[in-house]
Amino acid sequence: MGRFDRRESPLSVTYEPASVKDLLVEMKDTAELLIDLSYSAVLHGSPTIAHEVVELEHRMDVLQMRARMSLMLAARGPDEAETLAPVLGVVGAADKISDAAGDIAKIVIEEIGLPEAMRGALTEGVETLVRGTVASDSGYAGRTLADVDLESKTGVRVIAIRRGDDWVFNPGPKTRIEAGDVTLLRGPETGVAEAYPELTGEPFEPEEPAEPAIDDLERAVDSIVLMKDLSELAVDLAYGSILFNNEALAEEVHNLEVEVDALQSRFEAWTLRAAREAEDPVSLRGLIHLGVATEEIADAAVEITEGVARDLGVHPVVELAVQESDEIITRTVVQEGSDLAGTSVENGIPTTDVSTSVIAIRRPDEGWLIGHDIDTVLRPGDAVIAKGTRTSAGEFAALAS
Repeated sequence: MGRFDRRESPLSVTYEPASVKDLLVEMKDTAELLIDLSYSAVLHGSPTIAHEVVELEHRMDVLQMRARMSLMLAARGPDEAETLAPVLGVVGAADKISDAAGDIAKIVIEEIGLPEAMRGALTEGVETLVRGTVASDSGYAGRTLADVDLESKTGVRVIAIRRGDDWVFNPGPKTRIEAGDVTLLRGPETGVAEAYPELTGEPFEPEEPAEPAIDDLERAVDSIVLMKDLSELAVDLAYGSILFNNEALAEEVHNLEVEVDALQSRFEAWTLRAAREAEDPVSLRGLIHLGVATEEIADAAVEITEGVARDLGVHPVVELAVQESDEIITRTVVQEGSDLAGTSVENGIPTTDVSTSVIAIRRPDEGWLIGHDIDTVLRPGDAVIAKGTRTSAGEFAALAS
């Protein structure tokens, strides 16, 4: 596949022999990271993180072009074209997610403007994500992630590392942190406040959230936060549907996209009403920009599921690519009388011996409960969306039946 050169123009891409599976793995990892980074750039008003998004967007353009070239060469007849068509859908969807993330980053880069209340709401709607460079005298420099053991001590995860022009996605326990590495950390604000100074040698200074002064603006902000959560969930479920060739997961993705569309209509109406009372209506441009890009992410998630939803099956190369992920997404319905019925979920972690985190619950007649801070008791009929290893996912499903 070759190393990505950030100085390379997308127009200069030429064919290179490459594993389609490896290209798909990198596109999936890049797309998921781009979603995290783009919203983080808006949350912190950070041009530095926003420019990382733009660089990764350029990288994605190169990856998708090379993937398309390889797939075109692989199709030698109508039967192969039929099986490869959904793969092209997965490639195109990842590229659309990348473009949407780039549009979100441009809110910061082009200073389009965003109400301060939006940042306050996003602070409540997402875990803290920060970018930090490892200091030469950091106590973490030269050590593996297993040795540092950040996640168990602080709840903070290193989700990616940039070393020069090269990226390490989904770093594992054996990944070594080196001085000068640009790391992306995600976790609770209290944990980041503990880990960030030790990593970078600089203090962590969170911003005070602002409160909306206009009722309609508050409703618009609440809507966009929910749209964001539903769109991210749709992407997770879309890749899960591919891994298990699961039509039920694909159907959930479609339902989420419909819900996001409905939310966008209400969001636009409330934003326009808020403009009548805002001192500077132009400051709401970024909010509208964010709504459009968020809805495009949900649309892209539906495209990922196209092969499953249309009963075309899942091409082995796509299934293998999704299996490369350390964690998988599953959908489990809690049955009456099961071991899972009546189980408490605190901060997204079920009180079971299974190491699985609950990222969403679809409750009959109530709708979605979403986020890492889910605190509830599971009921029969709940459709639980959980993230974990393949083994823990099977154990979790067994508890629900």
